[in-house]
Amino acid sequence: MERLVELAKNLDRVVVLTGAGISAESGIPTFRGKDGLWNRYNPTELATFEAFERDPLLVWQWYLWRMHLIANASPNPGHYALARMERLYPSFLLVTQNVDGLHREAGSKNIVELHGNIFEGKCRYCGKHYSEREFAELFPFADKSFLRSVTEQELKERVFPELRRNLPVCKRCGELVGPGVVWFGEELPPAALESALRASSAAELFFSVGTSAVVQPAASLPLVAKRSGAILVEVNPEETPLSARCDFVFRESAASFLPRFVEALSSR
Repeated sequence: MERLVELAKNLDRVVVLTGAGISAESGIPTFRGKDGLWNRYNPTELATFEAFERDPLLVWQWYLWRMHLIANASPNPGHYALARMERLYPSFLLVTQNVDGLHREAGSKNIVELHGNIFEGKCRYCGKHYSEREFAELFPFADKSFLRSVTEQELKERVFPELRRNLPVCKRCGELVGPGVVWFGEELPPAALESALRASSAAELFFSVGTSAVVQPAASLPLVAKRSGAILVEVNPEETPLSARCDFVFRESAASFLPRFVEALSSR
């Protein structure tokens, strides 16, 4: 790590890409969580517009279950270290594939959420976007404070039966609103992807943290940075397709490595 710290302290432009690994350290299961209620469903058949049109009640039950898990989780030391790292560089962008909002909760400001945010809302019929605050007003069941106030059992036994009469309806077009995440078959928000690509191509230092490096187009970002001359760093307990292309590889969790790295960087 010492050599990386020596290099990093003299650089100005940094990009960090994070994936599910950093959120898993906060107790959030990966997309294919093992909760018994959903074992008989394929998540890829729930996170699509076709599934939403076919059975919006089931889709919203699944998403509220996920939102309940996330609302009751907290940022871990890896999240906080990245928020601190942001303040050390004049040009810093955090690009995340995660939809949980934990980076923002930890204090990160310059952030691109490539796959959206689960606590926001999006109407697939007219395109209207609802911020987290706006969506909580439109759909109180999605409010973090409410989700933190109920147990998982209460969610299933009390909230789910009430959902059918209380699904969110778009103020603009009157159709049902879905969660503000990117579903299978949907394109990433163009502005978010453009920002991520632009910053990656200009980066002097690029971190890939807790991501499998296989989901496109996010997986191309470290390669864009590498081709442009950036130092490429991977932080992941497991080997990935990106590992062989990296200048530095740390087989650690984000919560373990990042606080030590930022502390070393700050003390120099």
